[in-house]
Amino acid sequence: MDENNVEYENIDIVKDTPTAAELAEWIGKSGQHLRYFFNTSGIKYRELKLKDKVPTMSLEEASKVLSSDGKLIKRPLMVEGTHITCGFKTDVYESEWK
Repeated sequence: MDENNVEYENIDIVKDTPTAAELAEWIGKSGQHLRYFFNTSGIKYRELKLKDKVPTMSLEEASKVLSSDGKLIKRPLMVEGTHITCGFKTDVYESEWK
């Protein structure tokens, strides 16, 4: 982002976790499945046994769970209008965030 002079606001979502309403909006706009937003590698994800729960969750349920702990959200989470990505993949950032 810095290399391409793309302006952004860095928010620590572990300390300043998005609300359930914000997450529901972003998930809805993204067109992605719910699992896309979960940090499936995280300790909390495993502790809560979310692997088996996420597939049957509603958007509202998933948003509430994600908003309960920022560590459950896959990072980085990039949002600009309806353009939303989670996790870091070099090719995605090079093609989508220039």
